[in-house]
Amino acid sequence: MSSTAEPATSRPERTWLVSEHLDDVLGRLRPLDPIELRLLEAQGCVLVEDVTVPVALPPFDNSSMDGYAVRVADVAAASEEFPAVLTVIGDIAAGSGELPRVGPGEAARIMTGAPLPPGAEAVVPVEWTDGGSGGGPASGMLAHSAAPEGAGGEVRVHQPAAARAHVRARGSDVGAGELALRAGTVLGAPQISLLAAIGRATVRVRPRPRVVVLSTGSELVPPGEPLGPGQIYDSNSFALAAAARDAGAIAYRVGAVTDDAATLRATIEDQLIRADLLVTSGGVSVGAYDVVKEALTGLGDDADGVRFRKLAMQPGKPQGFGFVGEGGRDRAPLLALPGNPVSAYVSFELFVRPAIRTLMGVEPVHRTVVSAVCPEGVASSLPGRRQFLRGRYDAAENAVTPIGGSGSHLVKALAHANALIVLPEETTSLEPGGTVDVVLLD
Repeated sequence: MSSTAEPATSRPERTWLVSEHLDDVLGRLRPLDPIELRLLEAQGCVLVEDVTVPVALPPFDNSSMDGYAVRVADVAAASEEFPAVLTVIGDIAAGSGELPRVGPGEAARIMTGAPLPPGAEAVVPVEWTDGGSGGGPASGMLAHSAAPEGAGGEVRVHQPAAARAHVRARGSDVGAGELALRAGTVLGAPQISLLAAIGRATVRVRPRPRVVVLSTGSELVPPGEPLGPGQIYDSNSFALAAAARDAGAIAYRVGAVTDDAATLRATIEDQLIRADLLVTSGGVSVGAYDVVKEALTGLGDDADGVRFRKLAMQPGKPQGFGFVGEGGRDRAPLLALPGNPVSAYVSFELFVRPAIRTLMGVEPVHRTVVSAVCPEGVASSLPGRRQFLRGRYDAAENAVTPIGGSGSHLVKALAHANALIVLPEETTSLEPGGTVDVVLLD
């Protein structure tokens, strides 16, 4: 007696929940290995070490104003009518090394950031003096090159100054040995400024993931070129590359690949050398020209190769995930997204963005989700699928309004949305004024 196995294509394919697919993706990714980078190269990266301050900041007492370094007792009785007249013993500019000592009845002309000289106890702004002119209150100092005599002579001070007035104390920003930045900090401009200020030239970080984005479809034409019959402009690769950058990645956009399996396979293999993650759009459904499945078969190990599945969601039902390459440095995860623009973008937000954040080792991995009122409600939603509708969220009112229809090709509505309205699998409609979860995209 013989039996014939049922063809694999005739077996029912199970439908995955959104959460199952996301867990599978994130569960098989690990943060990138740390590397040492120079400061500007580390922008947008995540620190993997605590950074302490080697020297106090500022490293010395310095002036916060352009003016005169004085002793408090010498200006205690100063007024407009009876100014204190002091002898100017020289200039102290920022970066000055040898400093004159300020004695009784003396003052040193001092610039912002210059070290406070010995003997001085305070700084009086130049506007509180005659600037050495012998006249009324000064509005500023002449350039030293134009009036070198300003470093000598006399100055009349019209107001008293308290001890330490207009003096930035050594270590007033941060003291030596204190914690400057904690591990896990994402390095933006202010953090890089602090690192530079404490003398760090390099820092140990997790690098920004290199994400290669490519779209598939013989009908796709680059923007700026004329359209032929049946052709459309390639928007997905631009949208997904921009979204990858917004998530913190370094994005490389590859031109659209035609519906040819060999060409797509060769393109992916060529890109592996610079990819920590690959993202494709299109070619993952059930059509005769959906070549992504065909092209990716055999590109990865049997255990970790790209698998295609149907998800209980709209838009974005067809998805693919796995690893391509033969191992080592050229092995990379790949997320295959559907080709309709809205489907591709929603899929990116749900799956690719968290993957990028996981590779970076940074929190939060997911977008912020809030509960909001939907005054208009939603007339219908497909049962058994988690639906993601484009919406406009008003934080002041904590309300969200659907934008556009449910079609996965409606790009204009997506451009005006700042949120995704989430309708659970069991929800078939939402009454006006009902409450929904909202994924914030800003």
